Amino acid sequence: MAPELYSLVGELENNISKVVLGKPRVVRLCVVALLSGEHVLLEDVPGVGKTLVGKALARSIDAKFCRLQFTPDLLPGDIVGSSVFDTKTSAFFYSPGPIFANIVLADEINRTTPRTQSALLEAMSDGQVSVDGQTHPLPRPFMVIATQNPFEFEGTYPLPESQLDRFLLQTNIGYPDRDEEIQVLTSHRRGEPVDSLAPVLDCQQVIALQDAVRQVSVDDAIHNYLMDLVEATRNCDELHVGASTRGALCLYRACQGLALVEGRDYVVPDDIKRLAVPVLAHRVITKGYLHGNQRGAVEGLIQRMVDELPAPG
Repeated sequence: MAPELYSLVGELENNISKVVLGKPRVVRLCVVALLSGEHVLLEDVPGVGKTLVGKALARSIDAKFCRLQFTPDLLPGDIVGSSVFDTKTSAFFYSPGPIFANIVLADEINRTTPRTQSALLEAMSDGQVSVDGQTHPLPRPFMVIATQNPFEFEGTYPLPESQLDRFLLQTNIGYPDRDEEIQVLTSHRRGEPVDSLAPVLDCQQVIALQDAVRQVSVDDAIHNYLMDLVEATRNCDELHVGASTRGALCLYRACQGLALVEGRDYVVPDDIKRLAVPVLAHRVITKGYLHGNQRGAVEGLIQRMVDELPAPG
């Protein structure tokens, strides 16, 4: 990888970390998703910085940003746009929705109906939207950062598996430690630090980094190691549904992205070990499924598979 590309990645991570304090893992996973050309789901309790992470990433790129607050009365047309009648020409024309942005923050995505959630499916998987039989491409780069609260069930609509599968990875934020939380209090004394965050990359540089991710090499031994892990989820007696082919491809792409972020042009087994849980945990379903308890059980299962599976030398 060209040294200048690696320096750009470092600048992006450092810029986000100026306001997202003490969360280097979360920052790195979001950057990996961005450079992989995919999307990320942040799941945690209110007030720990889910929206902040999305805003900081968006402000670090000189690109169009949109924040969508998902509510029960939000309609698909409010996201993708709709046809509007022009009284002057007596004809309909397409009015684009707010999703035509480079970074879309879908806040509290599980608060809107499945019909509206599905409006994001085509956009997230194909980079386009279809309205009244017409297809409209979305700009590049395009990334959805969605947030949701896993412990609030009243007035929420859990994301279906088909929607969850469109996210490259899912992760939580967690509480900061005491010293970091004191630093947060101090930094917010004069307002929101993220509002003054300056961009360090533009769209063309992000696209160049995304193209570079595709060039990261993956050895045959890594291919087999990845597939051994995917097949282990399919053969696990404790899982109803294992990782799909899309899940395997997402893990492959995420590993390429992590390698580039760390300055390598090749994937190593540790990349798979580090990304297996955030990439695969939301794509499988346990037996004896209990709403609200699945995530922790699945993460433990997948981590156990990673620990037991021999890695290539």
